[in-house]
Amino acid sequence: MKKVIAAVSLMILSASGLAGAADWSGKVLRLGVDPTYPPLEYKNQDGTLTGFGVDIAEALCAELKARCVWVESSWDGMIPGLLARKFDAVASSMTITPKRLEQIAFTDKVSNAPSRLVAKRGSGLEPTVDSLKGKRIGVEQGSTQESYAKAVWGRNGVEVLSYQNQDQVYADLVVGRLDASLQGAIQASYGFLKTTQGQDFELTGVTLDDPTYFGVGDGLGLRKADVALREDLNKALAAILANGTYAQINNKYFDFDVYGAK
Repeated sequence: MKKVIAAVSLMILSASGLAGAADWSGKVLRLGVDPTYPPLEYKNQDGTLTGFGVDIAEALCAELKARCVWVESSWDGMIPGLLARKFDAVASSMTITPKRLEQIAFTDKVSNAPSRLVAKRGSGLEPTVDSLKGKRIGVEQGSTQESYAKAVWGRNGVEVLSYQNQDQVYADLVVGRLDASLQGAIQASYGFLKTTQGQDFELTGVTLDDPTYFGVGDGLGLRKADVALREDLNKALAAILANGTYAQINNKYFDFDVYGAK
């Protein structure tokens, strides 16, 4: 009888997916987003938000039975906006790094995207000091790529230029004001290289994944005091990973597993 009761209890927990979570029914969860980073977060032609990160966040809200309200922010304003309570979580594919963990907390890993250099096809540029010395490299303000490029390259003869958003980086890359750009490999591949604008460019050199700068994957950023929200979002994330929702969203945007190693 005890085994039967235990089995029934397990079925109930599995069905709910969020046993023990707070009651979010009907409540609003405000999510910060920088919609300039396709295919992760961007806008359709009609102005509606879309992308992998947007769909994942909406799925988490659905598990919590909460209503997502999106608050747009520039990337370098994300953490200040979160701490100023302009929104409840950063849902814009933010990498979990030691430096950011000094200021905010994160959910469990949502995805993992290494960083790569993009340059003109055939340029021969590599993501090394020797190759980039004297060159102009574009990065997005507040990004892990900016931190890395300034710390590792900028102090050694490479000119690192920061832009408010990724679209501005690519615009200057296309017209030749930049020699290369550094960003997440997924964003570069799907948001630039597969577009008409990026047809003359390519990923060059090796993947950059130093955990000191690039962390251990992306998560939703939260205020450290919001422990209950973090626990609830982690339960929701575990639920969509288990029930196939995550895989469906992954396959909508990518032909590989964006989550990475478990």
